[in-house]
Amino acid sequence: MSGPMDLRRDPVPLRGRVALVTGVSRRRGIGYAIARRLAAYGASVFLHHFAEHDAERPWGADDLDAVVSGVAEQLVSGARVAHIDGDLTADGAPERLVDAATGELGHVDVLVCNHASSGPDGALGELDTAVLDAHWAVNARSSILLAQAFAARHDGRPGGRVVFLTSGQGLGPMPGEIAYAASKGALAEITTTLADQLADAGITLNTVNPGPVDTGYLDETTWEHVAPMFPFGRYGEPDDPARLIAWLATDEARWVTGQVIHTEGGFGRWRPRA
Repeated sequence: MSGPMDLRRDPVPLRGRVALVTGVSRRRGIGYAIARRLAAYGASVFLHHFAEHDAERPWGADDLDAVVSGVAEQLVSGARVAHIDGDLTADGAPERLVDAATGELGHVDVLVCNHASSGPDGALGELDTAVLDAHWAVNARSSILLAQAFAARHDGRPGGRVVFLTSGQGLGPMPGEIAYAASKGALAEITTTLADQLADAGITLNTVNPGPVDTGYLDETTWEHVAPMFPFGRYGEPDDPARLIAWLATDEARWVTGQVIHTEGGFGRWRPRA
């Protein structure tokens, strides 16, 4: 029988492990919070970013040196951080990213596919082939190819983890975001199938829906509209899903796989009708 000492948590449960996190380009973003959590848990972290995407959005690009420094300040002794920029829709880009992380840090234990496109979207009557394909290529295709590349290069050591990020498209409507909802929905639907295959290699795969998180794009008018839907009286913060994802990377979550997990603070999808 295990004694009390055996049940105590290691304060740095990812010491000696390496995590690859995509979409780490803004200090207000979820990817940044995930990377900092993983670093604080002891992991070396390889950051992917694509500054061009943010530069084209209303919130703009961040200072990447500051992003990297913010992750580095959470590192424990002996751990490292490295980073690379890249468009994951380019032919062979997912494979090159995993190779870059492996080459720089020796191996990869944890893959977190946080990246996403929030590009042009629309409702029925506003869509075309280019819009649908662009969201599929970023949100779904590149994540699946990253998981494939990770599995092909994983050396079999314990602790293999893959985490996808989806949205709340299965819990309620996302008006005007058909391309985004369809591509993110694909990740949720493929979770069980991928997890089943990766289990043969001792790798878990889970998908997290972070819910509405304030990463700098939400305004007061929107809050006034949706405030009754949040029982805790606030939006999600980037570190809310980051805590769950970091836990999934640890050995405490070794028996959790094939799950779509919602971390939304009780968000209720209803609103008064006029």
